[in-house]
Amino acid sequence: MKKRTIKALLTLFILALAFIPWNAIGAEQELAPGEGTEAAEIDKAADEERPEFSADVGFLSQYIWRGYAYSEDSLVIEPSITAAYKGFALNLWGNLDTDYEPAEGSKWNETDLTFSYGHSFGIVGLEAGFIYYALDGAQDSKEFYLSVGVDTILAPTITVYREVSKLAGWYINLGISHSFELPYDMSLDLGGYISYYNSDNDKMVEYNSDGSTNGDRFDGLHDGLVSVALAIPFWKYFTVTPSVAYTFPLSHAADNELDALSIDDKSNHVVGAVTFSMAF
Repeated sequence: MKKRTIKALLTLFILALAFIPWNAIGAEQELAPGEGTEAAEIDKAADEERPEFSADVGFLSQYIWRGYAYSEDSLVIEPSITAAYKGFALNLWGNLDTDYEPAEGSKWNETDLTFSYGHSFGIVGLEAGFIYYALDGAQDSKEFYLSVGVDTILAPTITVYREVSKLAGWYINLGISHSFELPYDMSLDLGGYISYYNSDNDKMVEYNSDGSTNGDRFDGLHDGLVSVALAIPFWKYFTVTPSVAYTFPLSHAADNELDALSIDDKSNHVVGAVTFSMAF
């Protein structure tokens, strides 16, 4: 799919959201006749088979992806929409850098399309998917992934990504998370991950501390992240979530590489964000 087509679809959907009667959606609903009866429970089960839609928009202090900084000293806006049905999901995500001024390119510099399928087997959840990264001023990227999570203490999840285009290689991410319930349906969400990266070609290589490269393909521990977020629901379908995250390299080789390839020439980053979400 062409990048302009993806961008147009996302823009049209975001504009359509502005015309939804939010006051009607957010209003408390009175109990319908038969609510709580066996017939009502059957209807509720039928409702669970209906498609689900969600949308959110994040306002971030910086765009960081797998430890790499792709923005500097500017507000970043990242809208996202998702449609899901019976385990299948389609997500459209974009990145707008409000102060992006390269020699070539635009402030809207990335649009990602993700198709996935997930299913649970008891406490074990599996998900597989494909991600198409439409990039402005760079060759587009394609990636498959497989994720396995366990619904237990710290919710451990391991995800294996396989890049199949310009930067062929493997990225393995091991994450944990925990949520604390708070009054008024709020929650304090803690999370973190560590990762391993293995390059299959000479486009992702190791760097020396002075920014020069030795030509060896990168193979080792890569980046880590810790985060804390406060989810605050309001009305019926909406949530606002302020958060802060810290990203860092996991090895000396990763430190040099992230320094060399990040726009701000840094390997450690603190990112603040506020995300507004809607689901129905």
